[in-house]
Amino acid sequence: MRKLFLLVLLASCFCGAQDFETHWDTGVWLAGGHSVPGGTSGTSVFDAGLRLGRVLTHDHGPGFMRGNFEYAIDLVPLYLVHQKSTVYGGGFNPINLKWNFTSSKRVTPYLELAGGTLFSTQNVPAGTNPVNFRTHAGLGAHLWSRASGGTRGVTVEVRYEHISNAGLASPNPGINTIQFMVGLNTFSNCVWFHHCHSI
Repeated sequence: MRKLFLLVLLASCFCGAQDFETHWDTGVWLAGGHSVPGGTSGTSVFDAGLRLGRVLTHDHGPGFMRGNFEYAIDLVPLYLVHQKSTVYGGGFNPINLKWNFTSSKRVTPYLELAGGTLFSTQNVPAGTNPVNFRTHAGLGAHLWSRASGGTRGVTVEVRYEHISNAGLASPNPGINTIQFMVGLNTFSNCVWFHHCHSI
């Protein structure tokens, strides 16, 4: 974990030393889904969050793979878990590592890996622990608004998320969910330069 933070910090410092304008990603999102095999069954979740991200690199790579690297954090003030009863929780994701595929003018697909925490008012899953950790892998896309010049748009994503207490309590069956997310995002200073001039 320490090495990952060091890598992100070094990348940020390196980019700051170049002639590179800072590009910020701010947004809000809602997500929800149901449990899948591999953990506790019969569970569904609904969550909402706020995002602050920074694009750390220029575009790199050929063809469809061309893109840039973004680091973001999410504040998650609402995380509802529907098990035998509805449990309220919240947390934050200090690590969101995202590759934005920037070759298209209208749609920007992306891949994301993320990790964070979940603090709940009751044990999640039931009979385990109120403190958990969340990791997810997501595939999504930013759908740009023409009127905004390619800096604002709707975001859609499907993610696989794992919840586990990492051995803080026993048993530790975990919860695995497939979630669908929708959000609104704004990228300052025209993150993808060709969007700002081509739309």
